[in-house]
Amino acid sequence: MSVEEVPMSMIQQMKKRISVRTYKEEFMPPELKEKINLAFKDNQGPFGGAVRFEFVERELAQKEGNIKLGTYGVIKGASSYIVAAIPEGKRDLEDFGYVLEKLILYATYLGLGTCWLGGTYTKNEFGKAIGLQAGEIMPCITPIGYPHQKRSLLESAMRLAAGSKNRKPWQELFFNQALGRPLTEAEADKYATPLEMVRLAPSASNKQPWRIIMAQGGIHFYLQRTKDYGKGLGFDIQRVDMGIAMCHFELAAKELGLPGQWQIIESKADAAESTIPPGTHYIVSWV
Repeated sequence: MSVEEVPMSMIQQMKKRISVRTYKEEFMPPELKEKINLAFKDNQGPFGGAVRFEFVERELAQKEGNIKLGTYGVIKGASSYIVAAIPEGKRDLEDFGYVLEKLILYATYLGLGTCWLGGTYTKNEFGKAIGLQAGEIMPCITPIGYPHQKRSLLESAMRLAAGSKNRKPWQELFFNQALGRPLTEAEADKYATPLEMVRLAPSASNKQPWRIIMAQGGIHFYLQRTKDYGKGLGFDIQRVDMGIAMCHFELAAKELGLPGQWQIIESKADAAESTIPPGTHYIVSWV
């Protein structure tokens, strides 16, 4: 059974999902892991990249492989992690974000907490834990487990600093025909909910780098990079954010019975070079 066949509302999970950094120190039952494994046998992203993931137990990794998994104090109490990798490719990071976010939404449905981590973890050690191969990349991981009722002081401070409850308003994210012409919810019509689910999507430091233009029979996704953001990570984390946004939009559209599919329109990519501001790049269209 794929995750799409599970009788649940993905829109509800998008509204419910939060980043959890403080966990109860208890292990997940095997049946929950099996549910996730069964739901993600088909783990291909919209551009064709296949994401593999493994459950990694902190204590088991230490005991059997002398692997010391760490998150620099950002995560408290987590005993399990989902560690994912994807072969390097042209659209690898977007595929990665899309697939892992879909898994995270399913974990939310199961009552589990998660948190996207792109830099605050011991990458070499997690790579050892899953046997990271040559030609693979491991951009992000997530702890997974039961949320603790009380947040740590660090978690509370991070949520406040990142403005986790805040999102950019519609007029800064969604546009009618061209950038600079804000799209209203009324103009978005039946696509207002999928766009709102994009607005609610998680992104690194809550930067929300997506800019979306509704025009010419399609909905066109652009990445507006924050200059020098994530420069020390070794990968473009805002491309991962775009995959997350694509996941939210597609799942919401499908749940509402709206037609469409992802397509790269070459003429859009060419036009973007001359008509879109510097630092903004065309990614894909829903048509």
